Amino acid sequence: MSKPTPLSGFPELLPAERVVERTVADSLRRTFALHGFAEIETRAVEPLDQLLRKGETSKEVYVLRRLQETSEEGHAGMGLHFDLTVPFARYVLENAGKLEFPFRRYQIQKAWRGERPQEGRFREFTQADIDVVMKDELPFHFDIEVARVMAEALVALPLPPMTLRINNRKLIEGFYRGVGAPDPAKVITVIDKLDKLPAEEVARLLVDDAGLDDGQAAQCLALASIATADTGFVERVRALGVEHELLATGLEELASVVDGVADLDGDRFSVVAQLSLARGLDYYTGTVFEISMDGFESLKSVGGGGRYDALASDGRTTYPGVGISFGISRTLVPLIARGHLRGSRAVPSAVLVAVWDEETRGLSNAVANRLRARGIPAEVAASAQKLGKQIRYAERRGIPYVWFPPTGAGGSDGHQVKDIRDGNQVEADPDAWQPPTSDLHPTVVPTTFEELS
Repeated sequence: MSKPTPLSGFPELLPAERVVERTVADSLRRTFALHGFAEIETRAVEPLDQLLRKGETSKEVYVLRRLQETSEEGHAGMGLHFDLTVPFARYVLENAGKLEFPFRRYQIQKAWRGERPQEGRFREFTQADIDVVMKDELPFHFDIEVARVMAEALVALPLPPMTLRINNRKLIEGFYRGVGAPDPAKVITVIDKLDKLPAEEVARLLVDDAGLDDGQAAQCLALASIATADTGFVERVRALGVEHELLATGLEELASVVDGVADLDGDRFSVVAQLSLARGLDYYTGTVFEISMDGFESLKSVGGGGRYDALASDGRTTYPGVGISFGISRTLVPLIARGHLRGSRAVPSAVLVAVWDEETRGLSNAVANRLRARGIPAEVAASAQKLGKQIRYAERRGIPYVWFPPTGAGGSDGHQVKDIRDGNQVEADPDAWQPPTSDLHPTVVPTTFEELS
């Protein structure tokens, strides 16, 4: 069999790289659980009518099809989910009678999207979502809660500093209505292009596509230029002279969220009220979030979310929600590829138990079992090579300690353990010796977070 060709957009990590992903996911789980969020996992597939109901993702859905399918459609009416929000909405509807509301949920799972692969964008990826859902009405304080929980989770990660950008759809829609825009939704769509197009081109599109005159377009661009690290945006918006009831509500809500997370602002995490932020999906109805990684702006957003007052509905009951997602693959795979993150070792073993000869392998196995019984990951040397080769075996895998049982050519009267990093070797009892906590399990080793040339 010839060497297989890698599939673009389907990242696979080596063992030491997988340590990074696993460590990040476990850290996120701990933080989410500390705040009372329950973990769920949903199936990989959803009915196509649910996946396609928003329309804009129809070209990205992977359809489920049997090889010998003979139906006219050619598929089973199902596709792989492209995010975790659509399956979560279905999950809430199916299980509403068994859930306690407010329902705080987190989900760390794979999703699939048939888009063009590029750095930070993959066809198969892992993301982490948190959401709070209620029946009928969701109190506004949950908007602040999810922002704070995600901020705390991100600060705990061995990653570059993060920035949380916040806006409010009521604010921008109310402003566009206040300036007399005939189609505020179209203005939102055009303004959302500011991160891809120069302001002059966006101004032209506001006139040609959104039906604004030059003065209205200028006002919309003036709003989009406002970004503050505090509630100073309120007066700057009012200074533009536009009034609308929805705008006033949006200003109040955005100020409340910014105030509610202001104490989290620091070296590892910053908060910005950015009034150009819209989030393209039309199901957001209030607060919107976007997360970026400082120094890695080429990746654009690595997470985002917001409030949706109609996450799901069965015709009688509506379930509003608010949530944020963080792209684990989107963030980690580029950092690993650029050499910024690695695992401290490729194997979980903290100790390699040496083997003097094959006749005494049973003794080495017994030592390893005694260490494992106390939660110390250990493996036994694969062969009874010379001790130097066994030590080099440990070095190649990043195993910090080699254990020498009291048998054979070493002539030792007792067990000895060697830290192969500094050469320190001491007598030790397999029922009492304990490595430092930092050596017990593989850890993430960050290097520099400056851009590599």
